[in-house]
Amino acid sequence: WTRSAIKQVASGRFGVTSEYLANAVELQIKIAQGAKPGEGGQLPGHKVDINIAKTRYSTPGVTLISPPPHHDIYSIEDLAELVFDLKNANPDARISVKLVSETGVGTIAAGVAKAHADNILISGYDGGTGASPQSSIRHAGLPWELGLSETHQVLVANGLRGRVRLQTDGQLKTGRDVVIAGMLGAEEFGFGTSTLIVLGCVMMRKCHENTCPMGVATQDPELRRRFMGKSEHLINFFRFLAMEVREIMASLGFRHFDELVGRSDLLIPRKIDGDSLAARKAAKVDISRILYRAEGPGYLPGGRETHCVQAQIHKIRDVLDREMIEKCLSALDRKIPTVLRLPVKNTDRAVGAMLSYEVSKRFGGYGLPENFITVDFTGSAGQSFGAFLARGITFRLAGDTNDYLGKGLSGGRIVVAPPEGSLFRTNENIIVGNTVLYGATSGELFAAGVAGERFCVRNSGALAVVEGTGDHCAEYMTGGRLVVLGTVGRNFAAGMSGGIAYVLNVNGNFEFFLNRGMVEISGLETEDDEKFVRHCIEKHVYWTGSVYAKGLLAGWTENRQKFVKVLPVEYRRALQQMKLAELDRKLYEIREREELEVKS
Repeated sequence: WTRSAIKQVASGRFGVTSEYLANAVELQIKIAQGAKPGEGGQLPGHKVDINIAKTRYSTPGVTLISPPPHHDIYSIEDLAELVFDLKNANPDARISVKLVSETGVGTIAAGVAKAHADNILISGYDGGTGASPQSSIRHAGLPWELGLSETHQVLVANGLRGRVRLQTDGQLKTGRDVVIAGMLGAEEFGFGTSTLIVLGCVMMRKCHENTCPMGVATQDPELRRRFMGKSEHLINFFRFLAMEVREIMASLGFRHFDELVGRSDLLIPRKIDGDSLAARKAAKVDISRILYRAEGPGYLPGGRETHCVQAQIHKIRDVLDREMIEKCLSALDRKIPTVLRLPVKNTDRAVGAMLSYEVSKRFGGYGLPENFITVDFTGSAGQSFGAFLARGITFRLAGDTNDYLGKGLSGGRIVVAPPEGSLFRTNENIIVGNTVLYGATSGELFAAGVAGERFCVRNSGALAVVEGTGDHCAEYMTGGRLVVLGTVGRNFAAGMSGGIAYVLNVNGNFEFFLNRGMVEISGLETEDDEKFVRHCIEKHVYWTGSVYAKGLLAGWTENRQKFVKVLPVEYRRALQQMKLAELDRKLYEIREREELEVKS
């Protein structure tokens, strides 16, 4: 069964859909990683084959760049929002947060525990893939022992240890490593390098070059045939590992691992002998603070706990989605189209995520037929309105929304327009917040108004029509289509490697706001471009009733000349290569057919 039990949701992670989240036992928010903390990952274009591009909602041959984690996690409050979003997207999954072992990580971990994460992973600097740059591997992060000990001590001292499970990874190889990690505060353990070696990896460090001789980290079909790993090898490795852990526990007099957790007083510093420079340096190292056995405040409920004894409270029992699911059971179970009318307020967060979970659980990524469930909302929606909205669900809002609208949009449709009777000009007033359509993979958004900053960040397949945006629009976009019917802010299209944006150059100064690092601009190059933009505006008028958009259509002969097309250079090249490959395939088929005819 190819379903992964643990799914990662990094900042800018590709291909996170409602179906992806619904099929998981644990959802891991990847704030940082051991080998390159705070740095964005990168997958070279030559490794992005058809299968990877399909999985990650991008284009074959186009380099994939993950932005550093600053778009949806500026603070612990933002992290708490993401934890809440994911818990709504899969109420049965455990939410984990991955932190890098660095000085001060304990303080961060305390905030993560207060943000209601179920699990905290402290990742050491020794881990990471063979594709990590040397500068990252050599000069980033600290050993897991330092971060784990600090995190455990801070959580115990603040009475938070009892509500989270602690995990660590970073070159754990033996049962002794596991026991030491347990004594420093860990209850769970991650294995990467050792398991890869068990499966045949020989540490060639060629992961990024697509030339792995053992067929482990490559998309080359010839090299992949060399892969000799078997599940029995892994089972054998972990059986011996567990046996060693049990032997050490027995020698110490422990029956249950929980009794061992946090017992750093059982770790004794090794005596350093010898007169070498290394020995003299090691003799001066004081590790007493690492081995300090923390005690929690007794006045807090469960404050003295040194391991996890209770579940986090996620506050998802009374969310608005529960009411929607109850009213949509006929649509979900008997496939009867449903229309609802509901008020919404800014304390209603992640509306639609749990409903989408129910749809994805029943129907997978295909979802429901178009507009099968339609919900008309009135009011001001809270954060993450329409997050991970599944195919077949349409949300229409008469009002405005907060940040993260349509985060991870997964085929649904979202319409935001001012309440009926509003007199203000939509193209001059903000109607949706910041970081809209973050990581969207499919679906549509029509907003009769202006958006905040970072509109369509990491959009990988959705269609969006908006009447103006703030700074950093279309940042790191990898797919989909964007139509902006008004002015934009600075840094437009930074890191944009896929998709196409059409912008109405209202004041003639669009190039001043454009980041030309990865894109090129032109007018509407073909008749298809013009038809597409006009069709999008017509749909925008149909769904929102925008007076401003109607005016653009009325003066289309003049306005069509003001549109600018923004296309990534790499994306154009990839499209041309795909067209040539398709042409070659057709010519090959014609030649084969002609040869068969001659033979016959």
